[in-house]
Amino acid sequence: MSEENHDEATSHEEVTPVDEAHDSGDALSQAEAILNEAGGEAGDQTPASDKEAELREDLLRLQAEYVNYRKRVERDRDVARENAVQSVFTNLLPVLDDIDAARLHGDLVDGPFASIANKLDAVLEGLGLERIAEAGVAFDPNVHEALIQQPNAEISADHVAQVLRPGFKKGDRILRAAQVIVSLGE
Repeated sequence: MSEENHDEATSHEEVTPVDEAHDSGDALSQAEAILNEAGGEAGDQTPASDKEAELREDLLRLQAEYVNYRKRVERDRDVARENAVQSVFTNLLPVLDDIDAARLHGDLVDGPFASIANKLDAVLEGLGLERIAEAGVAFDPNVHEALIQQPNAEISADHVAQVLRPGFKKGDRILRAAQVIVSLGE
């Protein structure tokens, strides 16, 4: 292309400055602005043609798809976060078992390690981790794993007589069932 033809081609092109509305904000508000501008222009001139109506419907459809996409991404992000937290909890269960064993043997009564263990318990509890370690409650196969059945005069039948290993849950999800001895009564 010669320099003369290039100058003619560029002189006929209209260059419009980019305003900040196109640079900032979300796509949804930009689409609404375009729809409003198109509606104002159509009202100034003649009624909208079929092509303009079709483009408007396409824009509305894209707008709805974008909103649905954003909601789906937010929901997926929440599920991924919840799965990551539960994975961390599941991996920490053997550590919590060791801490419980140390407490039972009197190794974590005082000192810096007892303080660390208490802080870890508090943090995990604050994140929603709950222990299933209560004796005397009715046996529930959803939260308890019965290892032994024994007669027990103090505990009624089909109730937890002793917790051998605590279970854990986060919300309604059981991460590990509690291993228990179930009473047969007298």
